[in-house]
Amino acid sequence: MVPAKATKVAVLGVDAMDPRLTRKYVDMGIMPNTKKILEAGSAREDLVLLGALPTVTPPQWTTLATGAYPQTHGITAFYRQGGDMDMVNLNFNSEHCKAEQLWNVTAEAGKKTLVWHWPGSAWPPSSDSPNLSVVDGTSPGGVNMSSAQVDVEFIVMASDLTEVTTYRSGAMDSSAKVPCVVTGLDKEEPKKKNTGMAGMMQRKMDDGFRLYIMDPWKDGQGGSNAIPADVAYSTLKPADKWSIDLPEGAKEFTLLLSGGLVRRPALLLKNDQGVYDHVAIYKNKKTIEPMVTIKNREYVRDIVDDCVKDDDIIQASRDMRVLEIAEDGSKVRMWVSASMNIKADMMWHPKELYKEIVENVGYPSPCSTLGFGDFELIYDCMHQCWQHVADFQADSLNYLMENAGYEVVFSHFHAPDLQKHMFIRDLAKGTENTTAEQYEFIMQAIYKQTDDYLGKFVHFLDKGWTLMVVSDHAQVCPKYGLRGLGDTGMNVQIMEQLGYTVLEVNPETGKKKRRVDWTKTKAVANREMHIYLNLKGRTDHGIVDPEDQYELEEQIITDLYNIKDEESGKRIIAWALRRKDAVPLGLGGEYPDCGDIIYCMAEGYEHDHDDSMATSLGECDTSAGPIFFGAGPGLKKNFYTDRMIRQVDVAPTIATILGVRMPKECEGAPIYQILEEVF
Repeated sequence: MVPAKATKVAVLGVDAMDPRLTRKYVDMGIMPNTKKILEAGSAREDLVLLGALPTVTPPQWTTLATGAYPQTHGITAFYRQGGDMDMVNLNFNSEHCKAEQLWNVTAEAGKKTLVWHWPGSAWPPSSDSPNLSVVDGTSPGGVNMSSAQVDVEFIVMASDLTEVTTYRSGAMDSSAKVPCVVTGLDKEEPKKKNTGMAGMMQRKMDDGFRLYIMDPWKDGQGGSNAIPADVAYSTLKPADKWSIDLPEGAKEFTLLLSGGLVRRPALLLKNDQGVYDHVAIYKNKKTIEPMVTIKNREYVRDIVDDCVKDDDIIQASRDMRVLEIAEDGSKVRMWVSASMNIKADMMWHPKELYKEIVENVGYPSPCSTLGFGDFELIYDCMHQCWQHVADFQADSLNYLMENAGYEVVFSHFHAPDLQKHMFIRDLAKGTENTTAEQYEFIMQAIYKQTDDYLGKFVHFLDKGWTLMVVSDHAQVCPKYGLRGLGDTGMNVQIMEQLGYTVLEVNPETGKKKRRVDWTKTKAVANREMHIYLNLKGRTDHGIVDPEDQYELEEQIITDLYNIKDEESGKRIIAWALRRKDAVPLGLGGEYPDCGDIIYCMAEGYEHDHDDSMATSLGECDTSAGPIFFGAGPGLKKNFYTDRMIRQVDVAPTIATILGVRMPKECEGAPIYQILEEVF
């Protein structure tokens, strides 16, 4: 160990923060706080951090925490293998991590340490040190997303032409169009289900689940920007039988919450000029005061109300926005966020920390993943919801850093990632409802939002803190698009075309099932970048003789290289290697952590991220690799290095600055060139 160069370090992790876009926007002058940190500290000129593989959340945040490559720490994809080769399970659990996390080292060294929503082997806490506090980390998104969300975000459509008040799951599809009038429907039974990213995170997956990618544009990551949204339809008519004195012209509609299990009456009201322009929502018609009043186009946070989940009544908070009110009172359109259980403290260690944050900052905010290529939904709803996340997180961390005595903070902010997932593939060309120029406006807004978030920590530089800004990966706008490999689940399309994966067929209809016919399947591509052979002796259904493994691997690799894109004539695979040959890339662990073959999609054929090299570049100045820059005690000021900085180098650099030992399995080295002291 070396003497400490700093007494306090805060890692400001920003998921999917792109070094190429950041450099561009800093130079354009729209990220002034980022510029302040750069001028006060050190980085590469291009801000690049060479990421590990695969370029996806859990492996890379775990690499940042341990200084070890995925083959060493064992978190080798977004999902881990489930009960069989075609099954997956979430890969955030710290119990699966085989390497020591740096926060356990700092806690052991007597430094009060906070780990805040770090989605890579943080939860459950892996140390019983009283110096360690951990908040969530069980999913992307925001704090408590996986544990506290009660119901999903949805659209409200009230019209004077609608005959039936009803809640319809998945009524809004990828066209981003919601019919404003629905007639002739019988009232539906509410569907108790969770859709979207948060719903996926809340499934019970003790034994894993099957996630088949049959169509790269609809399934898995390819369909993340078009998950059908729920719509609550309501009649809109003159208000009647209320306990209050109704204003002239008041109209009423019903707000259906919790999939229709909770009904709240609402009034559509006029302003002093006689124009309908605001909505008042009540607990019931006997209530004197409304729960909330929302003006047209207004965004309101933290509306607390009853929700229902599994027949339990739960107090939850949510956000709302009125998107449109017809001036004649004929139509109301609203967005309602997911709701969050305000008593969910199960992902907080110690639990007292949750109460302290709620009392001094507020409730954890909901997250949004609504896109559909629609500017209004992306910018006015989703982006503003993520602003709530940014404010809650920055305020919470500021409060704890100022008042709770923490000396080391590891934090993660996910807003850029999930927002960009909703449109980045269309960034260059635009869509039917949104132009490329509008998407660029949204992208700049995301980076301004990120810069404002970082700006809330700049003052800590004057208080002796060292700040390090890192990301796990970025995202590309691919030139050519998806081709049936590289997604987070089990990729069927190309492996089926090549004859290595065979699906069962319904004998009556002749349609394929989402089920592998193991009697005919030689190999499957499951979890981004991994291909598994169906070997005898390894599973109950193995058909490939181990003596044939080498030749089969050679055949698969050759076939992958020979796949050409019909549009461009180019190969879609950058490289494919046997597991043992992938060791130099940090991704050659044992089965089932790693596949028998590791492959990578060629530049231009990636998903947003996860299946590409960290060096891949996309359209519109996007890139796949992560970012690094830092400032404060221990780091040179206004300094740029030519050294290639790797993700595994971040943890040992922090350890060196703090004067603590290296994590046990650390494989990186301190970034000597940016340190104030010469070694």
